[in-house]
Amino acid sequence: MSHRELYCDVCEGVALFEAPPCVDGHGTDCPELICTDCGAAVVVGVIALPVTRLADRRRQPARRAA
Repeated sequence: MSHRELYCDVCEGVALFEAPPCVDGHGTDCPELICTDCGAAVVVGVIALPVTRLADRRRQPARRAA
């Protein structure tokens, strides 16, 4: 089992969390964690966002006043 220290909302402090046996095949990387103090469950997720490339956009040169 994987152990991590995270903030627990129920315990209102930092507590040790562990991943239960995962039936989805994640192993120790399972996103479901359980607080070892109170039993509260949390799901840890990662959000992937596309990277915009503003530097690649060509800028129009500034127009000079005549």
